[in-house]
Amino acid sequence: MIQHPYDIPESKKIRLIVNTDAKNEADDQFAIVHALLTPRFDIRGIIAAHFGERRTKASMQESYDEIVKLLDLMKWDGSVSVLKGAEKAMPDEQTPAPSEGAGLIIREALADDSRPLYVIFLGAITDLAAAYLKEPAIADKLTAVWIGGGVWPDGENEFNLSNDIHAANVVFQSNIPLWVIPRDVYSTMRVSIAELAVKVKPCGAIGEYLYQQLVDFNMEMGWQAHWPKGEMWSLGDSPAVSVLLDDHTYGYTLKPAPRITADMRYIHEQEERLVRWYHFIDPRFTLEDMFAKLKLHYGA
Repeated sequence: MIQHPYDIPESKKIRLIVNTDAKNEADDQFAIVHALLTPRFDIRGIIAAHFGERRTKASMQESYDEIVKLLDLMKWDGSVSVLKGAEKAMPDEQTPAPSEGAGLIIREALADDSRPLYVIFLGAITDLAAAYLKEPAIADKLTAVWIGGGVWPDGENEFNLSNDIHAANVVFQSNIPLWVIPRDVYSTMRVSIAELAVKVKPCGAIGEYLYQQLVDFNMEMGWQAHWPKGEMWSLGDSPAVSVLLDDHTYGYTLKPAPRITADMRYIHEQEERLVRWYHFIDPRFTLEDMFAKLKLHYGA
């Protein structure tokens, strides 16, 4: 049982599943820890997601191992179920990828529990598409929050979307309530490495690891011309946690779900199926909440 330093009313709590390509780069780890430290969330499981096959043929397994490592560093191993998601993208829009995590989504969606269920996706949305294709009845029993997609209305090359365009089309064409936090918005979660050194690194073994793994990845990728920039990072997965703390009422509009082409452009063919499309997330609120929770749990 996860213990928090303060509590909130039971009526305000929600069920949450975290779906994460945790070993893709260095920001998922911050969002995972932030979610675990949040009393509002009853975390029903963490699903390891793949992140394509460009860097490794075992991306889902690497994500799984990283989640287990985070829980061990937090001394919470055994407190939260960790499940394996699909090993790779769907071959088409009709064939669900084999996924243990999809089974968890189905079970929680169909459970006899009056609390709302949310599933946040910090990478490809493969496991949600697989769950929906296996059991369409889940559609009105959960809300999905996805870090992914390009700038409205045209679309663009975006990493999470690129790892399973078929899955994104399945979800966009479904009637699953969907909140999209696209690239132009999630990239605003800017933080300096100096700030992480001051506010994260001192927070126990998990703070040290969060800081160091980001610094190491920054050095590893430093050969690239445009990213990373050297002194900063974008904690681009953290908005998925933020909108479940406060939905940023004036930070989104409802837009018709597009169809996505193979080159990740948006085609607008209908106006009935609407999704929540974010245009603003509050970086101060998001990051300071995470810093404060790390200090409450692991600060000196």
